[in-house]
Amino acid sequence: MAPSKSGEFRVVSDAPDTVAVSGALNFATAANALAAMRTAFAKSDRQTLDLSGVTNCDSAGLACVLAALSEADQGGRKVAVRHVPAGMQALAQVCGVEPFLH
Repeated sequence: MAPSKSGEFRVVSDAPDTVAVSGALNFATAANALAAMRTAFAKSDRQTLDLSGVTNCDSAGLACVLAALSEADQGGRKVAVRHVPAGMQALAQVCGVEPFLH
């Protein structure tokens, strides 16, 4: 599930209940990543967000993930987040939003 080029991202929903994100989630990719996550979560069976393939993340990438989770929640779906990279976890902690990633 590696991204095809450095700095790119991929959002795939091959597993029955999972949306998996890989690559960079940053200012350059966040808007497209959010749109891709929205599309993937539009299927009602997606209940897990797997971030194990995220290679780096800045504040825009974190905001993208939080927005996708919020939109799913507003749609009546609770999404479990799995495999949050250490860098994203640290950024979330500094920003005071770490509880939203659990």
